[in-house]
Amino acid sequence: MSTRIRIRVRMSARPIDEPHRAASQLELLFDLVFVVAVAAATAQLAHRMADGHALTGVAGFLQVFFAIWWAWMNFTWFASSYDTDDVAYRLLTMVQMAGVLVLAAGVPATAVADYRAVGVGYLVMRIGLVAQWLRAGVEDPARRRTAFRYATGITVLQVGWLGWLVLSETEVLSPVTRPLCFLALVAGELGVPRWAERIRATTWHPHHIAERYGLFTIILLGESVLAAITGVRGALAAAEVSASFITIAVSGLVLLFALWWLYFLEPAGDGLRDRRAGSYLWGYGHYGIFAALAALGASLEVAVEDTGHHLPASPLVISYAVGASVGVFLQLLWLAHVPIVARTVLRPGAALGCATVVFLLPLAAPWTGVAVVVAGIAAACALLVAFTISLERKGNPS
Repeated sequence: MSTRIRIRVRMSARPIDEPHRAASQLELLFDLVFVVAVAAATAQLAHRMADGHALTGVAGFLQVFFAIWWAWMNFTWFASSYDTDDVAYRLLTMVQMAGVLVLAAGVPATAVADYRAVGVGYLVMRIGLVAQWLRAGVEDPARRRTAFRYATGITVLQVGWLGWLVLSETEVLSPVTRPLCFLALVAGELGVPRWAERIRATTWHPHHIAERYGLFTIILLGESVLAAITGVRGALAAAEVSASFITIAVSGLVLLFALWWLYFLEPAGDGLRDRRAGSYLWGYGHYGIFAALAALGASLEVAVEDTGHHLPASPLVISYAVGASVGVFLQLLWLAHVPIVARTVLRPGAALGCATVVFLLPLAAPWTGVAVVVAGIAAACALLVAFTISLERKGNPS
């Protein structure tokens, strides 16, 4: 896309088969803002794990991460269909970025169930998004009803979120009904795209969407590296460099390389082009994939920190935090691609076998320590990469 800014153009649907479609500079800036939000959520989860409150930490993390992921999803799919890159489009996108930053600033307060800043940030984001959809409805007559349905659905759900926030803050909702209402609103959010596109589908670009998801995957892997470095910095500052420390640091790096390799083996762009109907399951399945990668970063940070300090969290809990993150990633990576490809590159038997090993290894943590478990998980994933590549070479000889 040209870097010259266009003052005002008509917002019409972009072609599905547009050649050489790639992420724009504005989209890359948009992703950069999300780095801050994801880092805040990951740091919060790491602190909760280290303090021995892993279960409550994970529950809060999944809630906050849904807000982050869904905001990113909404913009990404809209931009794939209607990126005009004119002044109005850029300004409304920047409004959404500002909302993300407010959300990120409010993440630490969610540890004490204070979602006010997160709610305000989300409101700002949704104002920008609704304005984009209203503009698309006005300027693209062919898909006017679809665009207006999106705007209506998003607005109604946003009112619902504000109501949930007010009722939670005033303690009208009990601790039992609060998560149930949250899940009901999540279901409504996930249903909006299906309802809106029933009239006429938007023209999102399959390879552009695959690239955008790949870029966000790299961001999450980068967050894992950052989280691990935070733990390394703490250990070095305390002069606690041990064999366990080195083992976890090296194994964590190998693990991240392996997961990156596995993710980009799957031909998502071609699959989305050939089976567009499977895009919902593929796209929604990435919530678990992305959350697992973010949680892995927090887990590795705690694992490194544990080598230099005696943390309240037990070796079993820390090891399972790493193992569960990797196991969920492996299974969802396979399941998410099933709807869009005839045969997944990551074979189901291999994925299940590796995930089983990864889930069982933490049981040895009380005797072997966290470092040995992390090394075993990294080795299992590295072997899975080697096995998958060898099968591909046999099936596609050069």
